[in-house]
Amino acid sequence: MGARKTDFAGTWYPGTESECRRIIETFSEVSVPCASFKKGIFGGIVPHAGWYYSGQIAFNVIKCLKGDIAPDVFVIFGRHLHQGSSNYIMKDGSWDTPLGGLDIETDLAEGLISEFKFTIETSSRYEQDNTIELQLPFIKYLFPDVKILPIGIPPKASSIKIGERVSELAEEAGKKMFVIGSTDLTHYGYNYGNAPKGIGKKAVEWVKNENDKRMIDMILKMDPEGIMSESFANSNACCSGAVAAAVSALKKSGVLRGEKLIYRTSYDVRPDDSFVGYVGVVFGKDD
Repeated sequence: MGARKTDFAGTWYPGTESECRRIIETFSEVSVPCASFKKGIFGGIVPHAGWYYSGQIAFNVIKCLKGDIAPDVFVIFGRHLHQGSSNYIMKDGSWDTPLGGLDIETDLAEGLISEFKFTIETSSRYEQDNTIELQLPFIKYLFPDVKILPIGIPPKASSIKIGERVSELAEEAGKKMFVIGSTDLTHYGYNYGNAPKGIGKKAVEWVKNENDKRMIDMILKMDPEGIMSESFANSNACCSGAVAAAVSALKKSGVLRGEKLIYRTSYDVRPDDSFVGYVGVVFGKDD
């Protein structure tokens, strides 16, 4: 089976355990308070740029999941895919991080593979993917013994069914499951071929207060179809299939409310005419 190696350690985030821990501890010190849910937080939406830009947002979301409930499995939906793309999954082995490896949740993977068509990735045969890998050191740091189920999911109707089914399979197996969806928001500017408002302050304000806000509102409504439709219309989520699947899985498990923790853009970190939006959202249960 073997272990899938890191592809972005040392570039998009630190390549050593000591440096990862140092940066994570810095993120923890500046974390914003978690949203209040009576029965706990069970999932979230995280960004996946390099840690310099969005790592603190992603860590804050995953940190908020750490409470009285210890999960058996972390389902992570991600991947930059289009409507005609395949589904991707790892069904065994492990995935390395600088803090140690995370084992794959085989039973749930096998259950999905028996019902849906997937391209199966292995430790030696896979496509590089930052959307999931950048979350793994945070998960390993906070939940060192948890298993993971990494799934690449495109923006199409079947992804909603896969999200719902993984929730059902986890319940049938008696496994406590946390779910995150990984996406960045609007990629704005001439570097991305997307500059309908030109450049400058007005463009930044439009992205923040209009284009990204529309997507964030859909996420908070937990509307999987609306999330994908919105992304098609306004290019304000690069992995809307992952978000839709995550929301669908959480709704199936009884989660009905989300709250925004943090929103910012790469412009806020380093001003530039081309920039990207990032949001951290958590989902929990009140009853």
